[in-house]
Amino acid sequence: MTTDTAAVFASAFGDSPDGVWAAPGRINLIGEHTDYNEGFVLPAALPHATRVAARRRSDGLVRLVSAQGDGGVVEFALDGLAPGSVPGWAAYPAGVFWALAEAGHPVGGADLAFVSDVPTGAGLSSSAALECATALALDELYGLGLDAPGRALLAQRAENAYVGVPCGALDQMASSCCVAGHAYFLDTRTLTGRQVPLDLPAVGLSLLVIDTRVKHDLGDGAYAGLRAGCERAADLLGVRALRDVEAEELASAEEKLPAELRPLLRHVVTEDRRVLDAVALLDAGDPRALGPVLTAGHVSLRDDYRVSCPETDLAVATANAAGALGARMMGGGFGGSVLVLVESGRLAEVEQAVREAFAAAGYGAPHAFPAVPSQGAHRVQ
Repeated sequence: MTTDTAAVFASAFGDSPDGVWAAPGRINLIGEHTDYNEGFVLPAALPHATRVAARRRSDGLVRLVSAQGDGGVVEFALDGLAPGSVPGWAAYPAGVFWALAEAGHPVGGADLAFVSDVPTGAGLSSSAALECATALALDELYGLGLDAPGRALLAQRAENAYVGVPCGALDQMASSCCVAGHAYFLDTRTLTGRQVPLDLPAVGLSLLVIDTRVKHDLGDGAYAGLRAGCERAADLLGVRALRDVEAEELASAEEKLPAELRPLLRHVVTEDRRVLDAVALLDAGDPRALGPVLTAGHVSLRDDYRVSCPETDLAVATANAAGALGARMMGGGFGGSVLVLVESGRLAEVEQAVREAFAAAGYGAPHAFPAVPSQGAHRVQ
């Protein structure tokens, strides 16, 4: 894809780019909707990535083209760049230019060509991959000297304040900071993390991603409403964030909240505990025991947070019935992908069972692929 990216650049802008950079999508083993509650997450990077070929410009103009778009070039001037001034997919890289400038980093214009194989709308962080690839390219083009967490936070700022999606730091930190063969245990309050070995093939296990192909849009207000509900619950409980409610305090804390906020609190508190349990299992060399943790996470997302949908519920139930060790939906919800922990020898069996169940239910065919923990954002040429 490196060659393809440079070829897309040459076709759109002529000549060669100054370099090609990549940032991956991600899976999340466990820890959903905990990041904006200052809790814990456990993502891993995918081999699927957004690649950007880029070249500096000296005239303050930015030109963008995407192989996944209509082939048209989006052009804008850095002078006067503001939230809302660049629409559509181009808002994500435009937001990175804006966030860098807002933070005082001396970034000029650039030509950028994007090629991505991260599925969109699948809960695999295609937008974060786009932002983080842009941030790394601009960091190196202009010698900014940013570290991976710093780039991730600027990319998050772009999505929050420029694009208008109030996401937490999970997606961008995963895309920027993950290491191949590991999961990244991140405390989203302190933004400190460590790499946790995730060598599933060594014990005969695999992770399977099932993209239900049900598209969702986190900008439609549903995600923002959930976040607002969590913030309201924290205010009513007198804590900085729901992360501050301990598991043993859950029952008494629920009694202090209106009925509609209790399930949100319950999910966040129990999900943080599931992340800690998962890390302990991996540290102890027992990844097989992750299965029930994943499934419990799905039940919580389905019943308490209520962000599942019939397709993801069917995929989880069918995978588990077909012999998977555990499964859960990933991402913001209302569609997207399901993550399955399965014996490597049963990958095809589980995938086929889900395909047959979808066909019987009248759903479109899902897309399934193994998830191999891969490298975070990096230069490839």
